[in-house]
Amino acid sequence: MIESLKTLYERDLKRLRDELEAYPDESSLWLIKNEIKNSAGNLCLHLMGNLNHYIGAQIGGTDYVRDRPLEFSDKDVPREQLTRQIDDTRKMIAEVLGSISPEILAANHTEEYQGGANTNEFFLIHLYGHFNYHLGQINYHRRLIQD
Repeated sequence: MIESLKTLYERDLKRLRDELEAYPDESSLWLIKNEIKNSAGNLCLHLMGNLNHYIGAQIGGTDYVRDRPLEFSDKDVPREQLTRQIDDTRKMIAEVLGSISPEILAANHTEEYQGGANTNEFFLIHLYGHFNYHLGQINYHRRLIQD
């Protein structure tokens, strides 16, 4: 299962990078239009914060400190900085998942999520679903603002 998750995270983090590169210019990454509440830039920041917090810090023991409100309030972060965060996150996930033991995988996740009622294995799958939900929003956002 871990090899499958590594492959899927790698593939879809590349897709996220491709989505950001497909925007016609940097300013369009930050557009909010009609009923859309979050820009692609903010969704990207949120995804990087989410993965680095839950996989990096909580499972992998990295020193990442999350600032969730900033993920939604920060604006006009250069595309190059966003893509660098994606690349760094890809490396972190490969390292953490590449070294995860069966014991850690079977252990309950932290109290922070549903009172620690799910295993790390369950939580990694949950995070992958969350990631793809927002990846789809970014794809839709890009196509919507280009009309």
